[in-house]
Amino acid sequence: MNRARNRTRIPLRKRLLVRLLIASALIAVCSVAATAWLAVTTTTRALREEQGQALADDMDILAQLSGYAATHPDWTGVEATVRDLSARTGRRIALTTADRTPLADSAPRGTSLPPSAAATVDPLRTDTWSEPGAQLSGTDPRVVGPYRLTPLERTKLDAVARARQRCLSRYGIDTTVTHAPSGRPVVTATDSTTVSAYALDECGDGQLDTPAPTEEKALTALQGRAGGCLTRAGLDPDVPLMFTGLPGTSARTPTLAPVFAEAVDGIDRPGDGKAALRAAQTCFETARHAQLDPYVAPVAELFLGVGDDGAAPRWVMSPANKAKVIGAAGLVLAVTVAVTAVVATRLVRPLRALTEAAQQPPDRHARVPVTTRDETGILAEAFNDLAERRERLEAQRKALVSDVAHELRSPLTNIRGWLEVTRDGLVEPDTELLGALHEEALLLQRVIDDLRDLADADAGTLRLHREPVPADDLLAQVTAAHRVAADTAGVRLRTETEGAPWLDADPVRLRQALGNLVTNAVRHTPPDGTVTLTARGDGERVVLEVADTGTGIAAEDLPHVFERFWRAEKSRSRRTGGSGLGLPIVRQLTAAHGGTAQAESTPGTGSVFTLRLPAATAPGDG
Repeated sequence: MNRARNRTRIPLRKRLLVRLLIASALIAVCSVAATAWLAVTTTTRALREEQGQALADDMDILAQLSGYAATHPDWTGVEATVRDLSARTGRRIALTTADRTPLADSAPRGTSLPPSAAATVDPLRTDTWSEPGAQLSGTDPRVVGPYRLTPLERTKLDAVARARQRCLSRYGIDTTVTHAPSGRPVVTATDSTTVSAYALDECGDGQLDTPAPTEEKALTALQGRAGGCLTRAGLDPDVPLMFTGLPGTSARTPTLAPVFAEAVDGIDRPGDGKAALRAAQTCFETARHAQLDPYVAPVAELFLGVGDDGAAPRWVMSPANKAKVIGAAGLVLAVTVAVTAVVATRLVRPLRALTEAAQQPPDRHARVPVTTRDETGILAEAFNDLAERRERLEAQRKALVSDVAHELRSPLTNIRGWLEVTRDGLVEPDTELLGALHEEALLLQRVIDDLRDLADADAGTLRLHREPVPADDLLAQVTAAHRVAADTAGVRLRTETEGAPWLDADPVRLRQALGNLVTNAVRHTPPDGTVTLTARGDGERVVLEVADTGTGIAAEDLPHVFERFWRAEKSRSRRTGGSGLGLPIVRQLTAAHGGTAQAESTPGTGSVFTLRLPAATAPGDG
């Protein structure tokens, strides 16, 4: 006893209550420290991110307004765009002319402007770093002007682009078709795969790179505008122009640019060729700006809110804030320890009760009081249920042993008695006596076989040899096997099948289960009664029914019909009421097939036993 008490003593450091207290204290300290550290770091980071977001918003505002200027000849109607950008970014946005004449302002009228403009909005001189896709010349790629294709030209070029796309797809190249601001389609690969030169030669018909009539007209006008400048530079004013994309620009936004194929011909002095080329480029850029100028809005100044002093964002914890953090940490720590102590005490108490109940002798089947409805209360209820099941199983085990002994004792007693009187010469061993002994041996063998089947089913070792079984053949076999016994008892056997259902089952075991039901039905059906076997499909199940017109089963006895050694009439012997193992075997065999068994009965009318088993596909239908 002392050893047992010593084993149940738990060192202080290992007790659940102490562990919970220590863990809670550590969690509280770490949580407060982490919260303070996160408050400092995340606030600083948030300030920096906000500053970066403000810069990104500024760049987006400039890009949006530059796009508006690139697609409109003046600033009329820009007020709605300015107010929308201001509402989305939370910044004040104002546009003015070069002499500070207001064009649009998100602030109320009369609000003074910031000291200096944040940027100049000029789509013909866009900062290449602030506007993605801007040309090397500084022109916003959204400025189209006279190069915008007509609807008919767009339709024709779209057809050419789709034809090239289909051609490239035959070489395993996935492409997409997008449109430049001018409306010209562009065929680009959807992934990083490089288009082979062979595919380009086979699919490149040159039509997508050839200027449309509208573009040709604009190029001719550009040629005329640049002619005087080229002549003054000593170059051929009729240098040819080609339609292509500028280096460094996105293939999705191609632009019009001059390519100087013959610009430097005849220049032999070192360095003069490059100078002439630069002069020619300057001439064409100047001419192109002059050509596009009527199609874009005038230059405007952009003002964005009120700038800060430029100092880096910082947040430093003051002594007052430090005192608040330390005080809050101490309060949280104290509350955590107190709450943990209360919760741990309530948690440990039912666990100790469970431990004491589990240490009681097995034959006492001790229970524990359920005082809570939390996890420990659920555990106590489960423990009590387990104890109750153990007690019930123990009672069933004792009853089973008694019933088995009784069932085996009767035939053995009869066999022994007849053998003893035969040995003493009191009875002659004639044919009638041997038949009676043989019948007793068969009864004994039947009880033993039933017990073995139940034992195999309980142990999970019952072997099933599944195969597709036609339900009508199964009912016919069972009926034929019990026809003689039914005729002897004056009972009619009938079978009914709806459709042609097939079962996924072991035919031998299934005949055994149905045979037990038929035997039971014939035994309890009076002469001139009827036992009907029915089979029908029900989705993924096949329903087998054995119905009789017998005496029926009382409502209070119906829940016990599948219990072992149970008989509705306690006065019945195994000769008149069976061994009490037939229906339990039916339930076990049905469960082994993955099905269910149930019974319904009306006293004085009859009983119906229903088996629901898995269906199978008829051979040849799959």
